[in-house]
Amino acid sequence: MIYKSDAVEKNALFEVAGLMAAAARTAPKTKGADNIVVLIVDGDEKDAITAKMRNISESYDIETTKMPYARDAGCVDASDYLVLIGVRDNPAGLIPCGTCGFENCAASVKAGAHCAFNFSDLGTATASAVVVAAQNFIDNRILNTAGKAAMDIGAFGEPVIRGYGIPISARGKNHNVFEGRQEPFKQTVCRKLTLISMELYVSIRIYASYQTSTTE
Repeated sequence: MIYKSDAVEKNALFEVAGLMAAAARTAPKTKGADNIVVLIVDGDEKDAITAKMRNISESYDIETTKMPYARDAGCVDASDYLVLIGVRDNPAGLIPCGTCGFENCAASVKAGAHCAFNFSDLGTATASAVVVAAQNFIDNRILNTAGKAAMDIGAFGEPVIRGYGIPISARGKNHNVFEGRQEPFKQTVCRKLTLISMELYVSIRIYASYQTSTTE
């Protein structure tokens, strides 16, 4: 039996997407409360998200809005899968806190604000997911644009207060689907340092889990 590379790579991408979802699920959460929503999207559902991204782009005359949404829609179109990670609105109820800028959760909710720790959990889950992609040499980007479009069309299937989209791809470097998102040298260095920090964070997670298992 001979397996062609493109079919094998497609299967590998879906497996990595599943591992990314698992990493987001097991990422540390404030007070252990899991408010994270994770989906893997392709086909018509992915097309609906990119259509909304282009619609948003065409709805604004501000270049800083038009260009990113249109550019990122092309990246998602050219990717095999889109991993969506969102977070539900659920105040952590920490006392004392005030991280959101209000005295307590009741004041925050009354003002229509959201818990800062919900966003923190979303960031931790998203970082965990992209580290898995990077460790498996899968090209990816974290896109606020895709997350916003997914929210607008109800792709998460339930209310979320913020979401990110992570398109993943495995192509030869002369066919990089994220080529339109090339960055200046300084930004590239910052991204590499961020990735190193994420990998360090994951290593700490693994070590902590090992320590816990050996002491139980």
